[in-house]
Amino acid sequence: MGRARRTTAKAPRTREPRDFTHLPERVPPEEMTTTQDVDPGPDPRGGRDTETEFMLRNAGF
Repeated sequence: MGRARRTTAKAPRTREPRDFTHLPERVPPEEMTTTQDVDPGPDPRGGRDTETEFMLRNAGF
């Protein structure tokens, strides 16, 4: 059917795990604001009233 898989012995870990006992200071929520001005997105309807246009097209007027 298929090939037999060979298992290889994994090398022991030589790196020590990182020390996370001293974390950075917390950032207060007041400082978590954007400093970049943003513009509103473009109007996807282009300023047209698509609801009324749909009604007029399909009402038979």
